[in-house]
Amino acid sequence: MALDDSVLLRTEGRAGYITLNRPRALNALTHAMIRTIDAALAQWEQDESVAVVVISGAGERGLCAGGDIRAIHADALAGGNASFAFWRDEYRLNARIARYSKPYVALMDGIVMGGGVGVSAHGGVRIVTERSAVAMPETGIGFVPDVGGTHLLAQAPGELGTHLALTGTAVGAADAMLCGLADHFVPSSRLAELTASLAGLDDVAEAVALYAQAAPEGELARHREWIDECYAAGTVEEILDRLLDYGDPAAKEAAETIVTRSPTSLKVTLAALRRARRLGALEPVLDQEYRVSCAALSSPDLVEGVRAQVIDKDRRPRWSPAELSAVTDADVDRFFAPLGDDELRASSTSTR
Repeated sequence: MALDDSVLLRTEGRAGYITLNRPRALNALTHAMIRTIDAALAQWEQDESVAVVVISGAGERGLCAGGDIRAIHADALAGGNASFAFWRDEYRLNARIARYSKPYVALMDGIVMGGGVGVSAHGGVRIVTERSAVAMPETGIGFVPDVGGTHLLAQAPGELGTHLALTGTAVGAADAMLCGLADHFVPSSRLAELTASLAGLDDVAEAVALYAQAAPEGELARHREWIDECYAAGTVEEILDRLLDYGDPAAKEAAETIVTRSPTSLKVTLAALRRARRLGALEPVLDQEYRVSCAALSSPDLVEGVRAQVIDKDRRPRWSPAELSAVTDADVDRFFAPLGDDELRASSTSTR
């Protein structure tokens, strides 16, 4: 099944194991990797000898830092559209994972960001460790949370998801669980034992229970009051005003982070989250995210954001427009425009 060695596939006992194998690139997802994972899941779903699927990342740094953003940057810079095909297959894979008929165990150890969230947080059994750093940091590169991220964050309690989406803040195990991005905490030192045990046990919940523990205390629970009050505002400008006026140092810090992000991405992200709440189910949200991502490819902020954060690493993006006040409703609406025959239609394709 594997197209190359960037994804390692094996079966042992009753388990099918997927290992993302680009450790030097923090297991960033290429199009070939997406296709390999999708093909493996399709085959194993029909294989009665496979009762559970486990996904993990090679190396010590994390499960997956996201999609191959350098390839997307090059595509955008060239005025191409190869990224459309990548996102189409990636989002369909996210939908397949969400409705997979067998237990899908994601080991969310270390860095889990962007596309890494897409191949893990839609699964049925999501395990974090003391090393987990889970984030949707897209506004920092002139993009918008995708891979079903707006669906996940829209379902988080109160306005926690809005806070994470606009700031791009990475959270640890307890906060990931609080936000509905993960289910169980297992110390990283016991992941190998858990992984091996899944090959021989029919009851996945029983196996996980043997290793799961209470997660170390998180950060977000004690900030719920200002998060829920400030991020309930209807516009990004009003959210910033509330954060700055609240009087809590953590709220001021959040505001200071937000103002460094792409103004266009911030406004589109807030609109996407609010729309995702109304849409409810994952598949229509993925359809919406596909529209947004395709529009973002021609946005100057995506090229500039990736340049500043990933290519040149000067951390000084020059956003266009540079101010929130210059981003109009029409600018935002452009990201949600229907694509006609090119729509994703995730609900009709995720069970291929």
